[in-house]
Amino acid sequence: MVHALRRIIATRPQAELPAASRYRNVANAFAPARAIGWRSAVSQIRGARVVIVDDVVTTGATVEACASVLRSLAAREVRVLTLARVGRSRSP
Repeated sequence: MVHALRRIIATRPQAELPAASRYRNVANAFAPARAIGWRSAVSQIRGARVVIVDDVVTTGATVEACASVLRSLAAREVRVLTLARVGRSRSP
């Protein structure tokens, strides 16, 4: 496992926010890690297939913010592995 991203802005916990505010909360909050071993994070991400691991995905705002950074670094593919996905309730 490689920790390719780091949080550069201290944001409020997503659980405290309504869904509409979550995207703004994490916008620009992540950047490439400074280094992964002896290689830069950027060089390891370029052309790689990357998996983001998140315990719970609700709105997808955090995952999308992370994926955006990875795509900007030329990741070949970005996928998400999550334990739980919170769905929207449906009206009868």
